[in-house]
Amino acid sequence: QIDDLAEVDYSLSSLPAVFQPFIDLDLKGVIFPAGNYTDSPYVAASFTIPDQSGSMLYLAFSEYFFQTSSFAYYTTGAFNKTIAQETCSYFKINTEIFSSIIPEVAKYSVTPYPVMLKLMSTEIPVISLQQDSFTVEIQGSMEVLAVLPDSTTQSLFTLNIVTNTSISLNIFDQKLMGSLCLNRIQFSLAHSNVGSFEVLLLENILSYILQTEVIPSANAKLSKGFPLP
Repeated sequence: QIDDLAEVDYSLSSLPAVFQPFIDLDLKGVIFPAGNYTDSPYVAASFTIPDQSGSMLYLAFSEYFFQTSSFAYYTTGAFNKTIAQETCSYFKINTEIFSSIIPEVAKYSVTPYPVMLKLMSTEIPVISLQQDSFTVEIQGSMEVLAVLPDSTTQSLFTLNIVTNTSISLNIFDQKLMGSLCLNRIQFSLAHSNVGSFEVLLLENILSYILQTEVIPSANAKLSKGFPLP
């Protein structure tokens, strides 16, 4: 059990290979939604560890391991997040922030309404594991809603989002831990109830919200680590 959302299977995929100087153990390394051993859409590719002899133990993870992790957490909705004014750490998110850029937003009320941001991953995040880099590309959407005085919400607009992030890995206390860094992000308008507007004008503030609210939240989860076999 990794957490409430996912489990990992480290069972042997073949018999141990015993040689004079070392033993090879091939483990499954499959992550799946907790309580639901679902077949992954990915196929594991065989790989070998370069010959080295400076340490007692060498542990290698294939791209497949991280792909199944991406699939499991996408399936459980872990990449979805709601940011409300009361949970925003650095500043108040309200309609006044957007009304200077989108005049139609100002027509809702003279008094600014709180704003809620609903982030959703629309596709399984794409893992790319290269010799010197580990990147994750996430495609999703961000719906911006005004919270009205009667606690109902009114959708203002929805943006498409494509993010590219890097992950650095380390091992501590028998766990594989990660740290996420946002490389770049792209926005495009998917739907609007407040007329057309230039999305580029919102990029700075929305990127700042992702950097200060979403990335730290993701890193807090990654810091808990994956248990090692």
